[in-house]
Amino acid sequence: MGSCPYCQSVTYTGDTICYSCGRILANTRSNKFAMEQQFNKGSLDTSYKMSKKPAKSGIVQTHTGRSVDLMKNKRNRTRHLVLLFLVAFVMLSPQVRDSVEKWAPGIQEYVLGTFAPYHLYPNEATFTLDRTVVLVNSNSNGWAYEDIVIPTDIESLYGEINDFEFTDGTLPSPTSSIQQVESVNLFFDNGDSIIDDAIPVPTDGTLRSFEDKITTSKGHSVWWPGYGIDNSSCNVGNCVKMEFVLGPGEIVVFSFQVKIISTSYSWWDSNRVDSRVAGSDEGINVDNSGTFSDVEFRGDGEHFQKFTNPTWYDRGSRNGINHSYAINSQHETVIATAALISSSLPEGLKDNAYAFSRASFDYLKENVDYDKEAPITARNGPQCLIDKLGDCDEQTNAFLSLLRVVGLPGWYVFGALADTEYKHWEGHAWGYILLPMSESWCESRNIDLNTCFVEASVDVVNNKWLLHTPNAYISWIEEPDATGTLLSNYYSPGKYSSNGLDRSPPLYSTAGIVDTAGGQFQVKVFPEVGLQDIW
Repeated sequence: MGSCPYCQSVTYTGDTICYSCGRILANTRSNKFAMEQQFNKGSLDTSYKMSKKPAKSGIVQTHTGRSVDLMKNKRNRTRHLVLLFLVAFVMLSPQVRDSVEKWAPGIQEYVLGTFAPYHLYPNEATFTLDRTVVLVNSNSNGWAYEDIVIPTDIESLYGEINDFEFTDGTLPSPTSSIQQVESVNLFFDNGDSIIDDAIPVPTDGTLRSFEDKITTSKGHSVWWPGYGIDNSSCNVGNCVKMEFVLGPGEIVVFSFQVKIISTSYSWWDSNRVDSRVAGSDEGINVDNSGTFSDVEFRGDGEHFQKFTNPTWYDRGSRNGINHSYAINSQHETVIATAALISSSLPEGLKDNAYAFSRASFDYLKENVDYDKEAPITARNGPQCLIDKLGDCDEQTNAFLSLLRVVGLPGWYVFGALADTEYKHWEGHAWGYILLPMSESWCESRNIDLNTCFVEASVDVVNNKWLLHTPNAYISWIEEPDATGTLLSNYYSPGKYSSNGLDRSPPLYSTAGIVDTAGGQFQVKVFPEVGLQDIW
């Protein structure tokens, strides 16, 4: 090997051109026979020298040493002039320049998409999620209360009966099911892996009071009373509630198993979305998005009123550390980051709801790393941006903080996430946001403006932009609560005696076989082209 005298890149024996900089090389050993002889002797000189400086502009030296005037040839001179004319025409003609600018994002999108890494997801899956907890009493008599939220069916527009209501009297478009709960069952054993009791839990909202509780063979109590504030009621939403009394040395293992049919859904109208994934035909993009000011006039303004508070969930101080609000859009770091993101958007998109949300998503993807050793008390949104580090709920804190700077509603969804083979699960939290469609888009389709919006899932750490995938289990979607009490109750689902009673963290696993249908699709990992510079 040798090196190019122009750019110092590696060259190989016999090269007459440097394939890094394109310059012509002059080898000090041009005689092939002499080179072969020296190679056999182990003394081959493979160094190169610069070709002789051209006598005048347009003259180059070939590998044989012959000088050639490229401009002397009339055809080459004509080509040169035509090229200059075309460059000038493109630079001076608004029509051509606009056409080139329109093609450029598509070309950039194609190039980035070709080489981008991707996540692979099934289009549909039926599975049974098992949530197991172990209680061990190592001292005197102990007691425990445990609440587990009963999941519900989830549709593409959560909490609404219909997607779009049409103004011409025709029927509204139906929502799509993204999570269907097939069954819920509780299983109990005394630590020997033998099921002592199996209790089916209704999923239709039927209630069972404490007075009508079910008593297991070991004397434990089970009921599902609905929401309330006392110990006998659910403190988050509909739940199954359990009461345990354990003697010294007793163990109880209880498993909460949910059978789910989960289907991929995209609220994003983009050519990146696989055609097999439902939803994108009526999805949102930068061209059909409304503005910040449109938000409070959609859905009777409920989401705007409930999920745009500048601050949310004051955690106070713990162990001498002030954790303050989980979501805080008034912090100087959040305000400065939102301003940076907004300044990166092209003119005309500064108040575009979709553009700002997506640019915030891309900013976090590029600038905040995932923290596998996140603190027990989650970083709030500002601290996540300052540290440039965060796990799932910490990055969601940051994302929702940025949205609330400009008055875009964002709230939490809680559950569990599996790998794409459903072998490993972990508790997970991500976000939901509301984005309005533009008035022109809605009116051209005779859609009532009040219903013309999307409620969409956004999972920053897993690169799921306006996308639900079947490996995400939705347990509970945040209800409006400025104090964060409901959230605290969700993360602390019970009360326990302190005299030697130990409770394991919930262990998630897949029970039985996973049935997938509809094939798999790719989700590419790269920013959206055309909204901003790549960070």
